[in-house]
Amino acid sequence: MKLWKILGMAGVVGVAATGALVVKSERTRRAYAPDEVRDQLHNRYARAGATPQVDAAPERTRMQRLKERFSRAR
Repeated sequence: MKLWKILGMAGVVGVAATGALVVKSERTRRAYAPDEVRDQLHNRYARAGATPQVDAAPERTRMQRLKERFSRAR
């Protein structure tokens, strides 16, 4: 019976600690003003658009991949 009490109390403490961490992270998240968040998002978008896009090689068909895999001319 004492073991179950200890396990129950450990569970309650764990739930309380998790709740405290969630509240702390929520306060940190809400500390930004909406204008600050908007500016950060605009900056990220501008940086993402400025990076050059690398064109990928054209996709080979399944038949081309099979021929390459099983050809004897390796």
